[in-house]
Amino acid sequence: MLVSEFDYTLPEELIAQTPSEKRENSRMMVLTEGDKILHKHFYDIVDLLDENHILILNNTKVIPARLYGFKDTGAKIEVFLLKEKAEKIWEVLIKPSKRVKEGTIIKISEELSVEVIESLPDDGKWLVKMVYEGNILEILHRVGNIPLPPYIERKMTNEELKKLDFERYQTVYAKDEGSVAAPTAGLHFTQDILKKLGDKGVKIGYVTLNVGIGTFRPVKCENVLDHKMDSETFEISEETARLINQAKSEGKKLVAVGTTTVRTLETAYKQFGEIKACKSASELFIYPPYEFKVVDKLITNFHLPKSTLLMLVSALAGKDFIFKAYEEAIKNKYRFYSYGDCMFIDV
Repeated sequence: MLVSEFDYTLPEELIAQTPSEKRENSRMMVLTEGDKILHKHFYDIVDLLDENHILILNNTKVIPARLYGFKDTGAKIEVFLLKEKAEKIWEVLIKPSKRVKEGTIIKISEELSVEVIESLPDDGKWLVKMVYEGNILEILHRVGNIPLPPYIERKMTNEELKKLDFERYQTVYAKDEGSVAAPTAGLHFTQDILKKLGDKGVKIGYVTLNVGIGTFRPVKCENVLDHKMDSETFEISEETARLINQAKSEGKKLVAVGTTTVRTLETAYKQFGEIKACKSASELFIYPPYEFKVVDKLITNFHLPKSTLLMLVSALAGKDFIFKAYEEAIKNKYRFYSYGDCMFIDV
């Protein structure tokens, strides 16, 4: 299978640069049996789910992972935090990387500096030491910026937009900090919608998968089988494992919110042969003709061409149906990607 088979052309004006005025007012395309496509709004999800469904969401929280600093020469450097490898040692991206070398000090603020340790052989990544006193998350909230994907253009001097992103590039149920990208399918939910679903008898559970930089990146090799996924840590609680196993034994349908939730649940089943409480990591690459063991339905955003996320949804709904839906979405001017509209795969 070739990566080029998952390419499509998107008019640039359909890449959402800001979120919808209200989370629940995003448009929602519904894919149903018989390759039917319905046009709804996200608030209609309350009418589409009932006591025969369970809803599983990823409650990871995005950290302010984008840092702007200066070398002692005055050169401006961007440091994008990816993951903490050991105490104060982080894997990062640096831009422009040609301006740094081993031993370079990048001053972010009076309370935080970054010392470059070495370049890694893995696709432009670097290892650095974070130089600070106190709690790193508290410091990042003071000096960091929300790590929006590269297709959302921002002038970081715009304080109004910065405030909007801090609020809206985060789910309303975000809890455990550790992600450098939002699980964007969850951005459409409000506490009111979660309550209405609960009142209808929909059981709701949470997993945590810390989303990495891989979610931004298109697949670069031509053969799908040659691609290797970035490792992302996840956790499933006793409560959620019990909820899922009981619901599945009763024949209820599991609705995953976002591809990160899908990968968490399918990875756990692959590792243990069941859903059980665990802390582990996922490198699972889902593409057609993958057979899903846990997930039945999916709420998801519209994804980038040639991305692993587009391959995952193609595995669930069928590649031809997905591309028919994307063509329809473009024709009807749906908004794409992180701040865009969503799709409910109800097949």
